[in-house]
Amino acid sequence: MRLKTAQLWGLVAGLAIVQGLVHEAVVFPLWKKNYAVRTDLGNGGLSPDQLLLAFAGFRELIAGILWVRADSFFDDGNFDAILPIIRLVTILDPHQIDVYSTGMWHIAYNFTDEGSRSDRRYVPSAVALGIEGANNNPNTYELFYETGWLYFHKIEDDYPEAVKWFEEAMKRPDVITARRNILNAAYQHNGQIDKAADYLYNLLQESEKRVKSGRDFMASTNRDTIENNYDNLLVRMAQRGYFAKKGGYYQDWDYDTKPPFDVGFSAEVSVVEPKVIRVEGTWNVLPVGTRIRIVLRDENFPHAVPAGMQWYQGPAINLDPPKDETFMQEQLFVKNQRFDRKIDMSRDPLMYPFAQDKYIVEFYYNPRQAPAYIQDKFGWSGEGMTDRNFLNNDVRPGMNVIYTTMEFTRDQLLRQGAWENKVPVVRTKNYVGFGARQLQDQVFKVPGIEPEPDKK
Repeated sequence: MRLKTAQLWGLVAGLAIVQGLVHEAVVFPLWKKNYAVRTDLGNGGLSPDQLLLAFAGFRELIAGILWVRADSFFDDGNFDAILPIIRLVTILDPHQIDVYSTGMWHIAYNFTDEGSRSDRRYVPSAVALGIEGANNNPNTYELFYETGWLYFHKIEDDYPEAVKWFEEAMKRPDVITARRNILNAAYQHNGQIDKAADYLYNLLQESEKRVKSGRDFMASTNRDTIENNYDNLLVRMAQRGYFAKKGGYYQDWDYDTKPPFDVGFSAEVSVVEPKVIRVEGTWNVLPVGTRIRIVLRDENFPHAVPAGMQWYQGPAINLDPPKDETFMQEQLFVKNQRFDRKIDMSRDPLMYPFAQDKYIVEFYYNPRQAPAYIQDKFGWSGEGMTDRNFLNNDVRPGMNVIYTTMEFTRDQLLRQGAWENKVPVVRTKNYVGFGARQLQDQVFKVPGIEPEPDKK
């Protein structure tokens, strides 16, 4: 006998009520205990209608629909609209690994100014999102790896954190072979050379076993790559004097890092237009490959450290950075022993509000970020590098870096008040305009990784 329409709707309503009660009384408490994200994440609250959907058991379904919708925003370049969707999806379904990893990349890389400089104020939120995702998905390597990659590639300075997260990723059994090699590079960037060598040796032994098993088509290629990296590292450890330092006989022999090379850094910053600076300077290293970091920030920028910031600032994920903070970071590429770069911040008032009274310009060079052929002279920790004016071993403990600062006022950067018709110029005490200086007689010679043949 067919049920009448009213009875059918009553049955559906009753089932929905029962399902909701079961979900709220049994399923939701278990989910909250074992899977729920923390409540101190910032921008994490759900509206009443969203909570109703969650209690009704549709969290994953709604999360999937929202993420499909986000794809159209990506296609249209409407990046601001994606941020709340990313946050909502990760709250509704904290096991959406792809959303976490895509969200980290989107937040850290996609918000840029007219010069393609990313908005570094977003990076702490990308870090926090990665850490939250790793904590919510501890059984897979992926978000541990993605967080380590963010430190290694985007932040490119806080290498202890990169090592920590890559090590956690390598503990997971599902980590793929191709991604295991990155920990070697992270160890070297962090100055842990012995650990890098030990790690490569262990990888080589594992790869030999896979080759002998005959079950891995790419095993031989991977083994050859690891062996080449291991051999190169051992040669560099010898030629850069690393073994000699450990043995206490570095002073007795010539190594590629001796004598330390004076990089001859100098710089001048001029405000050529409101919010537009021109940066010129010298660097005595002739081979191309040097990147000198410049940072312009508020004098009292929160969480600031020399030439950077504390990239993890707690679990809160702030998708709307404070509108009164300015932080610009750029790389100055050196060619023919000089750099000359115009940096325009006038077209991005939301990214560079210049709301404070005083500003700091920082110059910073870390040899651990240098290509290997430059490190062959400078060493892993700058032992083969010096500068008579700006060598610094305090701002990054355990290594020599180049570091100096300049100060500007808001009126100078905006070319207003007394500076409306004058060009503000600040330079280091040793700066000489490139047109008025002669190239240094001392030429930086890049040492080879293999010994030169004897000349007879």
